[in-house]
Amino acid sequence: MLKAFKYRMYPTKEQEGMFFQHFGSCRFIYNWALDNKIKSYQTEGKSTSRFTLNKMLTELKVEHEWLKDVNSQSLQGATLNLENAYTKFFREKTGFPKFKSKKNPVQSFSAPQHYKIDYDNDKVFLPKVGLVKTILHRKFTGIGKTATVSRTSTGKYYISILVEDGKEVPVKSSFDESTTVGVDVGIKDFAVISNGEKVENPKYLKNSMQRLNVLHRRMSKKQKGSKNRTKAKLALSKLHEKVRNQRNDFQHKLSSKLLSENQAIALETLNVEGMMKNHNLAQHIADASWSSFVSMLEYKAEWCGKTVLRIGQFEPSTKICNVCGHYKNDMILAVREWECPECNSIHDRDINAAINIKKFALDKQNLIGI
Repeated sequence: MLKAFKYRMYPTKEQEGMFFQHFGSCRFIYNWALDNKIKSYQTEGKSTSRFTLNKMLTELKVEHEWLKDVNSQSLQGATLNLENAYTKFFREKTGFPKFKSKKNPVQSFSAPQHYKIDYDNDKVFLPKVGLVKTILHRKFTGIGKTATVSRTSTGKYYISILVEDGKEVPVKSSFDESTTVGVDVGIKDFAVISNGEKVENPKYLKNSMQRLNVLHRRMSKKQKGSKNRTKAKLALSKLHEKVRNQRNDFQHKLSSKLLSENQAIALETLNVEGMMKNHNLAQHIADASWSSFVSMLEYKAEWCGKTVLRIGQFEPSTKICNVCGHYKNDMILAVREWECPECNSIHDRDINAAINIKKFALDKQNLIGI
């Protein structure tokens, strides 16, 4: 299996300068390759391949000698990233690759080979950079693949190492009705489970909005290009980073808990992009970040041999009575509790939806992607 291990780095001033040189050179190569692909498609009807671009790098280094000071494999990694962006565009229609800007505080470069990890001295050797102090808080076993050095908007440096651990993907465990739970995600409660448990939505972004607005106003009053504006922007970035870390911590703990207690998790497929067009709910949906939570459940399920079941987007899980199957058509979002006119059962809207999601998932004709 492939796993990524991320560590915090503490480069010296000189090494930080080398990092910026790598960031800038890789960004230059990415933009140059993208421009080359666009022009070749306009003139010849097909874009230049990655291998052709890598051959052209030799001539480019003659024209721009400063590219020789950077790890050559990192430059080739930039063309690989562009090729992956093109592939994703044609397969998933997610958006055409854009030119990278040096004004973006988030930058990165890759080192596919020749890096070394020194656990005894807490240092990582990078080509053209040298030994960089790194907090190696955990060891890994396996074959190290590509290492990616990144800088966050708050000026922190991290290295993420992709590792092939040599282990086979575990066989999926068998599951039945007793070892499966349905999960209905929402805004009021982040997750409602079919066993009746409700997980409160922490709403980290909403709780920080007052402070965020203050920091936004402070930054807007500072003169552009001044040091005070840079300081104000850093304070704003730190608060956004804190919100993101809080949300990730919450979702990691919840996803691990659900998978450790059950053999299968049933989820509803949501059109998050379409729901974000509702401007009354967009900020709350973004704060909940359902997509990242589902991604965590899916890759963790692969690691531990569990199953994630997905039902269709248009299954009426909310409007069907889980006792008798009566369909209540006239239900609006404001209704949180309703009584079934057929069997007189009183339902909590979200718990009823979670139970129905579980029932639909265990009925194989309703599954997608399995």
